Amino acid sequence: MSYDRYVAICKPLHYGTLLGSRACVHMAAAAWASGFLNALLHTANTFSLPLCKGNALDQFFCEIPQILKLSCSHSYLREIWLLAFLGFLVLGCFIFIMLSYVQILRAVLRIPSEQGRHKAFSTCLPHLAVVSLFVSTAIFAHLKPPSISSPILDLVVSVLYSVVPPAVNPLIYSMRNKELKDALRKIFQYSLL
Repeated sequence: MSYDRYVAICKPLHYGTLLGSRACVHMAAAAWASGFLNALLHTANTFSLPLCKGNALDQFFCEIPQILKLSCSHSYLREIWLLAFLGFLVLGCFIFIMLSYVQILRAVLRIPSEQGRHKAFSTCLPHLAVVSLFVSTAIFAHLKPPSISSPILDLVVSVLYSVVPPAVNPLIYSMRNKELKDALRKIFQYSLL
C-alpha cells in the first residue's frame, strides 16, 4: 500500500507502468508466499517442540511466545532464531514503508495548493495510522519484559494487533467514498430525531 501511495503521489505519470497488473500480481504473490512460508516454518517448528509444562495456554490466541513458555528443552532456540529472522524481515518492510512515506511527505510539502496537500494527506494518513497501530502493538506484544506480562494484557495487545487493523482498514478507506458518507450522515440525522 505504501508503494502504491508513493507511486501515485511522487510518480503519477508512471503509475500505469510501475503498478500495472503484472506488478500487482507479483507483489500479491510475494506477500502470500512469504506469509505461507512463515506459517509453515513456525508450525513445523512449534510441533517439534517437546512440551513438558502441559499444553494449556492462558490465551485466546495460540501465539508462539506463549507456546515457547511451555517448552522444557533447549530446542526452542530454533524458534528464537526463526523469530529473529522474521523480525529482520519485518524491520526491512517497516523501513521500506517509512522511506516511502518520507518521500511522500517531501513531495506533498512541495505541492503549492492547500487543497492538493489535503487530498494527498487524506489518502496516506489512514494507511499510516493502521500500520502504526499494528507495528507498535505487535512490537509491544513480543518485546515487552516478562515482569509486566499478564494474561489480560497479553490478550488485549493480541486483539489490538491481530483483529483491530484488518477490521478498521476497510472502514477507513470506505469513509473516503462520498456516497457512504452521505448515507451515514442520513442515518445519524434520523437516529437523533
